[in-house]
Amino acid sequence: MNAIKDKMLGCFYGQAVGDALGLGTEFLNKDEVHKHYPNGLSRYENIIQDAHRRRWHKGAWTDDTDMMLCILNGFDNGKFDILQVAKNFKDWADGEPMGIGAHTFKVLAMGDYVEKHDECSRLWWELSRRQSAANGALMRTSIVGLVQNNFIEQTEDICRLTHYDPRCIGSCVIATSIIHNLVWNDKPLSYEEIKNIGSKYDVRLEEWIDLAYKRKYISELDLDETHSIGYTLRTLAAALWCYWHANSFESGLLAVVNEGGDADTNAAISCAILGAKYGYNAIPEYYIKSLYKEREYRHKVDNFISFATNEKNSN
Repeated sequence: MNAIKDKMLGCFYGQAVGDALGLGTEFLNKDEVHKHYPNGLSRYENIIQDAHRRRWHKGAWTDDTDMMLCILNGFDNGKFDILQVAKNFKDWADGEPMGIGAHTFKVLAMGDYVEKHDECSRLWWELSRRQSAANGALMRTSIVGLVQNNFIEQTEDICRLTHYDPRCIGSCVIATSIIHNLVWNDKPLSYEEIKNIGSKYDVRLEEWIDLAYKRKYISELDLDETHSIGYTLRTLAAALWCYWHANSFESGLLAVVNEGGDADTNAAISCAILGAKYGYNAIPEYYIKSLYKEREYRHKVDNFISFATNEKNSN
């Protein structure tokens, strides 16, 4: 049980740490990353304070982890209450949702979203001619892999709250399946197992799974590619590359952050997976203790872990 708790805590902190450090290179291309961080970005206090980034406190996470916490706050009696999660998303979006993605904003801005969340989500996908496959669901999905039962069905439902495309759903299920098996079964999913999961949702996942598995260097994923930095399969590839190729939490964190592009989102899900793989104790203390509102965050995730692991103890 201590090992399970360590991996769960690692997943939670990996999510927040990747998100917070990734903010420093979000929307920058590789040349801009090198210009602003000639020795690479590795610390929160070195994040440049331009018009975009100075809106956040040093070490603060962004919308990626905000939305994950909306899901956490919908956890009740061993599962996520989908209607409550939808309400939490709506309340968050009606406040000051810094960093919210365009697709997510469109869905959540609809007046009857809570009552008709499925219809609203599907509508915006249809209006995009079924082309919109943004990474706004994948970035928040890590927590769903931490529940003991029915995590795949819950992953699908929570993804569809805003993102209806099968590429988004498949991306989220791959991420939660990896996390779930690392945490609860102490079993890393194989390349073939991950490909099999992807094939159930959309054939287009295979190309990006292969890319992540076969490329030696993360730079070969072109994470800063201007026209599709927010594509769910590009973010999935970043996470899978870290899962297969990073030999430590920190090496994966710094690799994905310093590629630029949608770096906070890429690092949030990548490092959630790395945290589940290597555990909380493998995350350098600086990244944890220097998080903005770390104590508040720890209280929330400790409560979740307590409920989730007590459920296992009672079975």
